[in-house]
Amino acid sequence: QVQFVESGGGLVQPGGSLRLSCAASGSIFNIYVMGWYRQAPGKQRDLVATITRGGRTNFADSVKGRFTISGDNAKNTIYLQMNSLKPEDTAVYYCYGNLKTAPLSKTKDYWGQGTQVTVSS
Repeated sequence: QVQFVESGGGLVQPGGSLRLSCAASGSIFNIYVMGWYRQAPGKQRDLVATITRGGRTNFADSVKGRFTISGDNAKNTIYLQMNSLKPEDTAVYYCYGNLKTAPLSKTKDYWGQGTQVTVSS
């Protein structure tokens, strides 16, 4: 069984910063990609940022230059540093991972429960 636990969400004023963390645990053989998606009320879930085990990153255009993503492979943990936050960043942020639970298993996508980020004055 694999579990993703997110932390760090909350309420912040426009222009402020927040740092999200996501730790994966359980029966994990290898994690290939981890990242963050977000879903605002009434909208679809969209990519925010991803990072591969090798450190390659990818960002949505809307967050480039404001958000950074980093990871600690030994801890199966990733971090999303969010700076210069805007009201339109308000959403539930979901941690995501693509991994194998055994050497010969297929890769599978896993999701966390989500953490609320609200940007408002």
